[in-house]
This record gives sequence, C-alpha cells and structure tokens, in this order.
Amino acid sequence: MSYASIMVAMDLTPEARDRVRVAGDLADFFRARLIGVAADQPDYTVPPVGPTPAGVYALADSDEVVLNDLRLAHAAFDEAAGARSRVAWRSNLDFPLPFLVRQAAGADLVVLGRGTGGGPGLFSIDTADAIMRLGRPVLVVPPGIDHLAPQRIAIGWKNTREARRAVRDALPFLKRALHVDVIAIDDGQGAMETREVIGFLHAQQVAARIVEASASGGGSVADALMEAARERAVNLIVAGAYGHGRLREWAFGGVTRSLLTSAPVCCLMSH
Repeated sequence: MSYASIMVAMDLTPEARDRVRVAGDLADFFRARLIGVAADQPDYTVPPVGPTPAGVYALADSDEVVLNDLRLAHAAFDEAAGARSRVAWRSNLDFPLPFLVRQAAGADLVVLGRGTGGGPGLFSIDTADAIMRLGRPVLVVPPGIDHLAPQRIAIGWKNTREARRAVRDALPFLKRALHVDVIAIDDGQGAMETREVIGFLHAQQVAARIVEASASGGGSVADALMEAARERAVNLIVAGAYGHGRLREWAFGGVTRSLLTSAPVCCLMSH
C-alpha cells in the first residue's frame, strides 16, 4: 500500500513553497506523482448592467488579474518542485475549495497549510472545511517546515470512526516508519481501548507500541498529545478529525482545533 498521487494546494505565500517542498519529498519517498492545484474567482468590482462596453472591460480586467496570479503560482510551484519528472499542474478561474475538492478525486493524499491563501480571497482555502469535504487524508504542514522525514510517528488514539480511518489512511507512512507510538490519553473517562488497533497494526507489519498519557493539571487532551509527541521527537502526528463535529469543536475547543492551530509538526488527519 502506498500513495501514487500527492496533491498540494498552492498560493503566493512563502509557506506555499515550503509546502511544495514537503510534498515533493513525499512524492520521492513514495515514488508518487506530484500535483499542484490553485484556483480563484475573479472579483468583479464593477458589476455590469446590460451589455455595456464598461461591463465587458471590467470582466476582462478581473479575469486577467486572477489569471496573472495563477501564472505566478504555477511558476512558484515549478520552482519549488524542482526537476522532478512526474509533476502536474491544475488551475482554473473557480472558487478555490470546490475546485480542490473536485481535483482531489485523483489524489491519494492532499497537502495543505494551516490556512492556505495569501490573504482574504487569494486562493483562500479553509483547512478545516477541506478536511471535512475532501474525502481524502490531509497532511497539514505548519509554517516553517519545508521537509518531512516520517521516521517517528505518533497516533493520537481514541476508538472513533475518524481515528480508525486516519490509521488506515496513514498506513503508507506507518509501514515505513522506524518508530510508531499509539498515544492513548486518559481524559478522565477511563483508559482508552487499544488492543484492537495494536492488533490491526501488527497484522499490517507495523511495530507499534502503546504510550499512555494523562490530560491532568487542567491541560487538554491535545496538549497531552503534543507533549507526548515532543518527548518522543515525533515528526508526524496521525489523528482523526472532528470526531465530535466541527461546530462543537470550534465552539468549545477540541483536539482537531488545537492540532490545526498549534501542532509543532505535520499532522495527517482524516474525517
């Protein structure tokens, strides 16, 4: 089991170039195709009223501004991707997230930043929305990271549908890792059941081990997970996303929200 196609969302920020480098490293690691994606919808600041020449000019100007940005994004993607031969580019005048969702049908893994886009409207993709809608595992790359060698992996485990799917989606990483820790956080509701997931991983030839931690002293489950990951020098966290629903997590806090905003390493998330 491997990833054959890795897709990365592109924009005009320095973080996007780093993100492409991470995706490119993974494409080399898995011998996969690397696909860059960008889209934006023109801002028609002068709405045409009837078939007037001014309206036509406004439409054309708005289109050209976005097309120029897409050309710049394409050039930045090519530069960051380097001389790799299995590279593709997809862009269009479209709303960014719906375009990405459609393109993701051809990807095994989608690489995003914490909140891609160079500002309001410019290739803007809400990463939380993307995780909910893509139907693909999403690798979230924090700012300042331009390389990922997934040798030490932590799985944030709770026996939910989302976590089970994340473990399955992460198998190409897990099978190649040197160390895999299944981190079970006691959140005050008793110990997590880990026997079945450990049995599943061992059957997949993944030598995983259990690490038990506690969200004590007023800390959150996410804090305990990130602290356990830091102690083990983890460079990738695998976790299910929005097991309690996105609206509840953003209203009251939750593991997914904390990982998206604060995780010091890349996170692979599935919903």
